[in-house]
Amino acid sequence: MHRCRHDLSKGWRLRQCDQPQDWLPARRLPTQVHLDLLENKRIPNPFLDLNELAVRWVGEKSWVYQLRFKRPMTDHENGASTSDLILKGLDTFARVVLNGVEILKADNMFLAHRIDVTGHLRDDNELEIIFDSTVLRGRQLLEQHSHEHTFYVRQTEASRVPVRSAQYNWGWDWGPITLTMGPWKPIYIEQFVSRIDDIWVQYELSEDFTTVSGTIFVLTRGKYTSTVDVIMCLDGNTCFEVECPTNPDGLAQAQFTVESPQLWNPAGYGKQTLYTVKAAILSLDSIEKKIGFRRAELVQKADDLGRSFFFRINGVDIFCGGSCWIPADSFLSQMTTSRYYDWMKLMIEGRQNMIRIWGGGIYEDDALFNACDELGILVWQDFGFACASYPTYPSFLESVEEEARQNIRRLRNHPSLVIWAGNNEDYQVQERYKLEYNYEDKDPQSWLKSTFPARYTYEYLLPKIVKEEDPSAIYHPSSPWGDGKHTADPTVGDKHQWDLWHGGMNRYQEAPILSARFISEFGMEAYPHLETIQNMILDPEQRHPGSMMMDFRNKAFDHERRMITYIAENFKIKYDLASFTHLTQIVQSDTMKYAYESWRRDWHARRCGGVLVWQLNDCWPTTSWAIVDYHLVKKPAFYAISKALQPVAVGISRPYHSWTAGHADPTAPFRDNKFDLWIANSRLEELEVDVTVRFISIGTGKDVVGSRHIKVNVQANDITEVYNKHDGPPLDPQIDQKKPFDPRKYDAYVIHATVSSNGDTISSNTCWPQPIKYLDFGSRIVRFKMVSDTQIAMTSDRPIKGLVFEEKKGMKLSHNGFDLVPGEQPVVDVMGISLDSLRYTFVGAPEGSIRVSLS
Repeated sequence: MHRCRHDLSKGWRLRQCDQPQDWLPARRLPTQVHLDLLENKRIPNPFLDLNELAVRWVGEKSWVYQLRFKRPMTDHENGASTSDLILKGLDTFARVVLNGVEILKADNMFLAHRIDVTGHLRDDNELEIIFDSTVLRGRQLLEQHSHEHTFYVRQTEASRVPVRSAQYNWGWDWGPITLTMGPWKPIYIEQFVSRIDDIWVQYELSEDFTTVSGTIFVLTRGKYTSTVDVIMCLDGNTCFEVECPTNPDGLAQAQFTVESPQLWNPAGYGKQTLYTVKAAILSLDSIEKKIGFRRAELVQKADDLGRSFFFRINGVDIFCGGSCWIPADSFLSQMTTSRYYDWMKLMIEGRQNMIRIWGGGIYEDDALFNACDELGILVWQDFGFACASYPTYPSFLESVEEEARQNIRRLRNHPSLVIWAGNNEDYQVQERYKLEYNYEDKDPQSWLKSTFPARYTYEYLLPKIVKEEDPSAIYHPSSPWGDGKHTADPTVGDKHQWDLWHGGMNRYQEAPILSARFISEFGMEAYPHLETIQNMILDPEQRHPGSMMMDFRNKAFDHERRMITYIAENFKIKYDLASFTHLTQIVQSDTMKYAYESWRRDWHARRCGGVLVWQLNDCWPTTSWAIVDYHLVKKPAFYAISKALQPVAVGISRPYHSWTAGHADPTAPFRDNKFDLWIANSRLEELEVDVTVRFISIGTGKDVVGSRHIKVNVQANDITEVYNKHDGPPLDPQIDQKKPFDPRKYDAYVIHATVSSNGDTISSNTCWPQPIKYLDFGSRIVRFKMVSDTQIAMTSDRPIKGLVFEEKKGMKLSHNGFDLVPGEQPVVDVMGISLDSLRYTFVGAPEGSIRVSLS
C-alpha cells in the first residue's frame, strides 16, 4: 500500500469552553477562532473601524474544536500497518483528545506533530482540540518563572515572552492585538506501511564552479526500507541515480557528483536553476524536492572603515536591495499559496533581491520560499525572537531546540535561504536595560547565570543546531549585530537605522551621513491610498487626518508628532484627506529615494552591502511603514525604491544645509550650487554611456544654462563618480546676503540627468533644492495623452514634483510617483482601470485629487 493521506479539513465545529451547548460550525481548516466567530456573525470584522477593541475578549477565553469522522479505512482493507495523525500547526496551548484519550499536549505554535493513532481509531471517531487562552497562559508563565528571570519587553505586554507563538499577535507598532488560537495549519491522517520522512542534500561546489559533489540523505520509517532508490533530475533528464542501502536508523546516504552544474542565481545575475531530487521505497512511498546549487558567503573582512558585511553568491558580490517582511495577515490561516506568490512577484517587479523575514512573526510558509526559489529572491530568516529578554529555563530551551530543528529541516533545501539570524533587536533590549554582557567571556554556562541569559540561545544553542542540521548555512547571532559592539555601531555588522523616524528624527536629506555596513531596517511612515482608507474606516466623518479612527489605525508610538514633523519640515501642509495622504506618501517616497540612492552609492569599496526597508507589507489595513498595503496596493515609495535599484541608475545630490536649526540661514540651500552625480551599475560588465545634465528653472521651465554632456565609462558592479562637489550654474545674483531677500522673486532650479546607451535612455533622475515648501509651484498644468488603450503619456511646461496616481485594489501601473520636467514625456502602462478613470495629484495641485483629462 502506498502512503495515503485522509483529509480532516471539513466538518469541524467549535465553542467557547465555558459554554458547552453553544456549538458553531467552523470554517474549512486551517482556521483560527476569530475567523470562525466572524463567519458566524458573533464578532464584528476586526479590520474595520475600532472593532479590534470589540474582539480582544476572544483571546482571553478558551475554545474547543471538535470533529466526528469515520475510520478512513481498516488496516485489513488497505494493507497499512500504521495510522498517524498529523497536526501541522496548533496555535498555541492545545490538548488533543481522540475518543476520550489525551494523545498530545502542545505549547509551541511553530511545531508540527505526528502521533501514532493506530490503536486509538474506531469506526466512529471524535477528535477534540482544546485551546487555552494564549495570553492567560503567558501571564501564568510570567508568574511561575518571575523568581528566575526578569521579562523585559519593548513591545506590548511581557506575557508574550515565555510563549512560543507569533509575537506580533500581542500587537506591534504596526499591527493590532489579535491573540489568536486554533488549528492554523492542516490536520490529516496518514496511513502507510513504509514512509520517507525527509530528503535533503549537502553539497560543495568546486572553486571554479565546474563540479558539484555531495550527499543526498533520505530518512525512512516502517517496513521494507532496507534500500531506497535515489534520483536527481534536471528538466526531466536524469543526472544521477542509485539504489542506496539504509542503516539501522533508516537513513540512506547517496554520494553524488555532477559535472558542469547549472547554478541557482539571485534575480538579475543569471538563471534560477532548480534540480529535482527524488527517493522511493518500492511502490510504497516516494518523495521529491527542488534544490538549487549555489555558493553563498557573508563577507566580513577588516577594512579602513571597520569590517565589511555583504553577500557574495557564486563568486559575485551582490548589493542587496530589498525589504523586511512581517506576517502578511493577522490571521495566518487565511494566507494562501497564491497570495504568497503575489507578494514575492511584487519584490521582483520592484527590482528587490532580498527579503528579511522578521523574528516576531513565523518561520514562513513553504509557499513563500518556493516563490523565492523560483524568482531568485535571497531570504534572510530570523529565528522567532523579537524585542525582549527571553528566558532559558529548561522546558523553554527544549521547546526552542525542537522548534529550531524542525524548521531548519523544513527549509534547508531552499537555495533562496542564505542566512539565519538569532533574533530581532534583543541585544538592543540588553543595552537599554543594561543587562550583563561581556563579549570577552566565551563560557556559555556563565551566560546562563547572567541577567541576559538569552545570549546562550543566540551565541551557543542556535548556531550549534544550525551547524548540525545544515552545516553550510550562514548564521548571524542577531539583527542588528556586529561582533559584540554596540548595535548602533555603523562600522561593523548590520544596523537598524532608526535615526530616521525614531531616535534623532534626522531629516531624510541627511541619509548620506546615516550609512552603515548593511542597513537591515529603516523606514518612514505613509498613509495607504484613499480606497484602502475608505474601506477600513466606514464612517465618512472619521475620514480625516487626526480623527479618532485614523489615529487608532496607526500603532506607531507618537505617530502624529513624527509624521507631521516630517511633512511640515518639507511641504506646505494641506489637511483634506486626499492632499494629506499624498503628502505622507511623498515624504515616504523621498525618504526611500535619498536612502537607497545614497546608501547604494556606498557600495563602492563595499562600504554598504545592502539596504532593507522596514517594511514591505502590512498584516491588516492600516497606516504604517509599509511600502505596499494589506491589499497589495503599492505606495509611491515602492516605485522610488524600484527606480533607485535599476541595474544602471544615475544618482544626484546637493549639499545638505539645515534650514530651521537655530540661526540657520534658510537661503543657504539655494545659494549653494555644488552637486554630485554618480552612476550605480549592478551589471557584471563595464558600460560606456552618455550623460546629459540639465538645470531647469522651476518658475519658467526653461534651462537656465546650456546642458552638459559627457561620455562615461561605467565600472562593472560598482559605483562610478561622474561629478563630485561640482559647480552648477552661477549663483543667482538675487541672493546677496548684504541686500534684502524677496523669496517671491527668486527662481530656483532642478538638476535633471539622463544616462543613455546606444541612443536609448536607461536611467534618469531629478534633484530638487530643499526644502520643497520654499518653492513656488503656481501655474502647473499636466497634460495627458492616450498612447494606446493601456498607456498614457504625461508632459508639463514646468517642473512637477510628486505626481501620484491614486491606486486601487486590482489596478496595476508600471510606475507611479513622478517628477516631470519639460522636454520629457514618460509613458505609464495602466491595467485594471480605464485611462479616463485615473485620478492624480501633485505637490502644489488644488486640494483633493484630479481626474485625468485625455487629449
